[in-house]
Amino acid sequence: MELLSTPHSIEINNITCDSFRISWAMDVGDLDRVTHYFIDLNKKENKNSNKFKHRDVPTKLVAKAVALPMTVRGHWFLSPRTEYSVAVQTAVKQSDGEYLVSGWSETIEFCTGDYAKEHLAQLQEKAELIAGRMLRFSVFYRNHTKEYFQHVRIHSGNVMKPYLKDNSGSHGSPTSGMLHGIFFSCNTEFNTGQPPQDSPYGRYRLQIPAQRLFGPNTNLYFADFYCMYTAYHYVILVLAPKGSPGDNFCQERLPQLDITGNKFLTCCVEEGELVYRHAQDIILEIIYTEPVDLSLGVLGEISGHQLMSLSTADAKKDPSCKTCNISVGR
Repeated sequence: MELLSTPHSIEINNITCDSFRISWAMDVGDLDRVTHYFIDLNKKENKNSNKFKHRDVPTKLVAKAVALPMTVRGHWFLSPRTEYSVAVQTAVKQSDGEYLVSGWSETIEFCTGDYAKEHLAQLQEKAELIAGRMLRFSVFYRNHTKEYFQHVRIHSGNVMKPYLKDNSGSHGSPTSGMLHGIFFSCNTEFNTGQPPQDSPYGRYRLQIPAQRLFGPNTNLYFADFYCMYTAYHYVILVLAPKGSPGDNFCQERLPQLDITGNKFLTCCVEEGELVYRHAQDIILEIIYTEPVDLSLGVLGEISGHQLMSLSTADAKKDPSCKTCNISVGR
């Protein structure tokens, strides 16, 4: 049987977090002969790779020949935000079951994308199932070291400046390494209605009245839902003043929440006053996208412990948790 030509001129487009479209050129005489495609897909390892998933990437995917371009999809071998190399080979299955194969094409590289809004909406739905009842609160608070707040006073004109979000949480979150903001908490203890006295981030706490960061002129977005191999689950929300650069970033990438009626964090007018509530059964991490002056709140020292084991800095999501994972790349 006549040999097959080697595929060439590979093109990849329509890349998502767990799929891509691929096409290539081959001799016209091969179009009616080829019965199968072999796709050699390899993950490029680097120091920032998600070590918890896809350690054994299938090196060859076999597909029956279809019209090109073809879609390659699979969350079990494609991770978001990950670099891959790919090469293709065509084949003819012969009567004896063996394959006549072409040479391998050139190898090209590409990077998968982030979660799209529809993926985040699925995460949001799963988070809503465990959010629990809503509890009233009155302050947003930020814990850090004494040195951090001294640095803000001396070198930043008393203003905390937004910084780039780390890679904690879901591997496909579009906020990781992209959105600038300042992390705050708002969870309260059930029995006291006050913020807990322990913190993993430092013994000094800035408490800001909720209305100074969150109100009718603020948009609220759902950003992530994850856990770190523990029973605790975290939801990341973004607070962005309307029309701000952070707001524009989120509008394109994140599901927006109704500030008066959602399962996580609300701001409602009751008897002429703004009333704030947070979900009881999840730990909320709030990203505020604009600079914050220390004069907006009160700084003090907490009486509890600094529980470093609860820190979520660069925390990796548990990919095996059925509560907080969806069926796309982790």
